[in-house]
Amino acid sequence: MSTYKQLVGLAGLLAMSLLVLAACTRMKESRPILPTREYEKMLVGNLYADYVGTQNCLAACHEHDRLRLAFDASTMGAQLKKESGMPLVDCESCHGPGSLAIKDLSPELVAENAAQGRKTSCNFDTLIDLKNLPAPAQSLVCLKCHTVNATFNLHNWNAGVHAFNEVSCFECHDVHAGPDLKVTPLASGQLCFSCHQTVQAQFAMPSRHPLREGRVFCVDCHSPHGSFADHDLVRDSVKETCVQCHPDKRGPFLYEHADVTEDCLNCHSAHGSVNSRLLNAREPFLCLQCHEGHRLNTETGGSIGADRARAFYSRCTDCHSTIHGSDLPSTSGQGRFSQ
Repeated sequence: MSTYKQLVGLAGLLAMSLLVLAACTRMKESRPILPTREYEKMLVGNLYADYVGTQNCLAACHEHDRLRLAFDASTMGAQLKKESGMPLVDCESCHGPGSLAIKDLSPELVAENAAQGRKTSCNFDTLIDLKNLPAPAQSLVCLKCHTVNATFNLHNWNAGVHAFNEVSCFECHDVHAGPDLKVTPLASGQLCFSCHQTVQAQFAMPSRHPLREGRVFCVDCHSPHGSFADHDLVRDSVKETCVQCHPDKRGPFLYEHADVTEDCLNCHSAHGSVNSRLLNAREPFLCLQCHEGHRLNTETGGSIGADRARAFYSRCTDCHSTIHGSDLPSTSGQGRFSQ
């Protein structure tokens, strides 16, 4: 009987294992929310149109002349020229095949419209409706080129905070804006504040990083295209990001302040604070969150009297000035960051 129960138990365990494996396999299968053909239309445009080339698209259509001039002056516009030696990029790379858009255009129609002072426009409804695409699909239009070239800062896009929150490339970049498609560091602050309004309020506090003065920028600390670190930091940790500008706090020190070594945010607010030096709380209350402070009992050795308490409980850094770490021992020989 015991052997029979063991066999039944093994059979049940085997059946359960097979069910789990089947479920895992099922989870890996592609199950699109929309039919595959709908996704193809979303990313390609009209499936019955053909690619005709930028010159044929723009030869008779003058509605987009201003956009064309701005695009020609851009980095991507330069790639329209075969002699540039760069991968060919044209209007249809983003807008989809354009044969149906210019199907009804003719030299006679263009001449008639010109005589009446009207511009001839293509049927752009047959092209990809870029503005109404979901944010991930908008980004995919850009990423189909920008993840296969040397644009290394885009390789982490899909793992970044912006991608997870469905922010698309279109939110920050306008490919028809002119020759400079990048957002300048000086302009990045206002661009970021359009979404990060809480951070904007922090930069209005009395103690803050000098972003408004143009001495630091959001992109000095954060990578908007994603990174492997939390909060899309440009370095692997908060401290490594901070010591780019504060190298004297890097260490290693003979006497290290453990919490400071671990994470600068244990004591400081990254963007701004009502307390001096961007502290999370005023001194000595910040320090007293971890340290018991000086004792007031005069009967205990090494303590202070109540009449001297006011001096000791003002600012700890008045005495412990090298609070981030020191290579010198204190007068006690124990290294209390008092040099």
